[in-house]
Amino acid sequence: MSEPMATSPQLPQHLPTRIADVGGIPIHRAIPQRALRKVGAWCFLDHAGPADPAPPGMQVGPHPHIGLQTFTWMIRGEVLHRDSLGSEQIIRPGQVNLMTAGRGIAHSEESQEPWHIHATQLWIALPDSHRFCEPRFQHYPDLPQTRVGDFNATVLAGEALGLTSPAEVHSPLMGVDLHAHAADATAQATAVMPLRKDFEHAVLALSGSVRVNGEDLPTEQLLYVPQGAESIAITCAPDSRLIVIGGEPMDEAILIWWNFVARTSQEVHEAREQWEAHLRGDAVQPSRFGNPVASPLAPTHAPSLDGMLLRASK
Repeated sequence: MSEPMATSPQLPQHLPTRIADVGGIPIHRAIPQRALRKVGAWCFLDHAGPADPAPPGMQVGPHPHIGLQTFTWMIRGEVLHRDSLGSEQIIRPGQVNLMTAGRGIAHSEESQEPWHIHATQLWIALPDSHRFCEPRFQHYPDLPQTRVGDFNATVLAGEALGLTSPAEVHSPLMGVDLHAHAADATAQATAVMPLRKDFEHAVLALSGSVRVNGEDLPTEQLLYVPQGAESIAITCAPDSRLIVIGGEPMDEAILIWWNFVARTSQEVHEAREQWEAHLRGDAVQPSRFGNPVASPLAPTHAPSLDGMLLRASK
């Protein structure tokens, strides 16, 4: 079967991911990396699983965030979210959890039986106009869906394919999950995915065998598509899955350290000290990070800043 054609004035770039560990689960970390700090306002992209870890699965104790939104898309498994606002929510397959840290929040994440997990977690850097907003947690059990070629498409964030996600974001961006589902279960699934020419985009294969613009896209690689592309051509083996993210390039320089998205090293130093004071119980009240998280897991201390060179980057 011939592959569909896509248009792009610049060559996309294949970038390696790296292996990291989150709560005992190995993950592929695609963003940030030296060659690509963010895609639009998307400044972090982890792919967890598919994995069937031993009990108790992923266990991430209470930890803080500032200046960002955490965006979790669950494909397989269930995870219990708790936070310092008092939220307690299980996320199930096909659902999104969106936590807006703003000036400061803390949360924990715990796998639920039977422990298997397949998910992506992304961060969205809040623009300067919103990065000190009040923290908020939102759960989205229903997301808009459509078909593009031989794929079931779920619009996770922003506008794409004529649909708008209900997820509340504060920058021009998009996110779409594509799941190969051709009429003939033995045939390759194909589609041409339209893109916004004013957005930069990235594609990450989540499972199966994926080809984009005629080239293989292994799960350990990220495909970056610069501004100007009108579409990408996708060919996948049956039941393969990929995620496409994009956004208007963010012209604000950001500094990512540990779980914080800031603008200056002074902000990072202050947030770190305030979190440690919060854990000691001697924080100025009310604490920047709210009430203690109602989790049985031990909270996570911030790493040392000794010898760290903190520099904002675009």
